[in-house]
Order: sequence, then C-alpha cells, then structure tokens
Amino acid sequence: MNQLVEITERQIGEWDKYKRVNFFNQLSGVRTPFLIGTRSNDEIDNLAIFNSVVHIGANPPLLGFVMRPTTVERHTYNNIKGSKVLSMNLVHKEILDKAHQTSAKYPSEQSEFEAVGLSVLRGLESVPYVKESNVSLQLGFVEEHKIKNGTILLVCEIKKVYVNAKYWSDKEDLDFGKMKTVGVSGLYNYYTLESLKRLDHV
Repeated sequence: MNQLVEITERQIGEWDKYKRVNFFNQLSGVRTPFLIGTRSNDEIDNLAIFNSVVHIGANPPLLGFVMRPTTVERHTYNNIKGSKVLSMNLVHKEILDKAHQTSAKYPSEQSEFEAVGLSVLRGLESVPYVKESNVSLQLGFVEEHKIKNGTILLVCEIKKVYVNAKYWSDKEDLDFGKMKTVGVSGLYNYYTLESLKRLDHV
C-alpha cells in the first residue's frame, strides 16, 4: 500500500503566499495553457497566459476561464469587458518560454506581443491572435460569475476556430502530441503531451 503524507491546515497556514498558491493550483492536475489576446480601447494589444480554461458546453460552444480578483488592474478583464471579444491561442513547446513571460507585469501601454517577441495576426473586430499558435479561437464574451473568494469565472462563446492545416483533417481528431502542445501544473511546471490511446465512444 502507498504511504500517505498528511498535510494539515496548520502546516498550510505556515507556508508563504507563492508556495500555497502553487500547491493548490497543482491539485487539479495538468491543464492546457492558452494565451488570451485582447485589445484595449486605446488600441493596445494585450496577451496573457491562463491555465484555467475549461469546456462548458458544445451547443452553443462555450469555454470558461477564471480571472484573479480585480483588486489590482487586470488588463485582460478590462479589455474583454470593453470590446466583448477575445482570442484563445494554444501554447506549444516552441513558444513556451515566450508564452510564460507574458505572466510578468507590464504597463497597460506595453503590448506583451512586442515585449516577448510573438507575432500578431489580426482578426475580425481587431482581435489579436498569436500567429505562431497551432490552434486559435475567436470568442465573444457571454457572462461572468463572481466567486466568493473574489475570482471571476468568465464564460465566452466560440465564434471561429483556426487550426494549422498540418494538424487538421475532417476524418481525424486534433492530435495535440503532434502539435507539441504543452501542459501546465501550478504556476510554472510544464509538461509535454503525447497520445496514449483512443477508446470507443460508449
């Protein structure tokens, strides 16, 4: 039998902020990080990495993601509420370092695209996409739900999907292993993904 390590509420209370945040962020497992692209009313492109994107429904196609509390300025949140549109861009191995760097604090007048060296692909309604991404989504803001800890769940509807032609066939599923898509656990631990098996629908 596996030996269990008990971590008590008292022990957790003694951890510093970043150890606590990283630990609890890891407990939901490995997730796929996305770069969310938005544009401000001043026409400044914004780009930020998120590891909290979740599937909500397929009809209509909805995704959600969690924003940290707006007790400080949140450029992504402000831009979405202003323009009602955004992009989500899948992160892969070749752009991982640049993608992670978008989590640094930049002033609102600084475009993270320029700061980290990623290219803008302009979409409809001036939505900025990451040109280097293999899967990019155009979404419209639908609604938000405030959680009691101050975080906000934003729900958005997928309006358009762009897929690198090398990885798309109507007869096949998307192969995230071939795309070199990465996974993330916690604040800064990244993993590679590979296809394990495809089981029959039941």
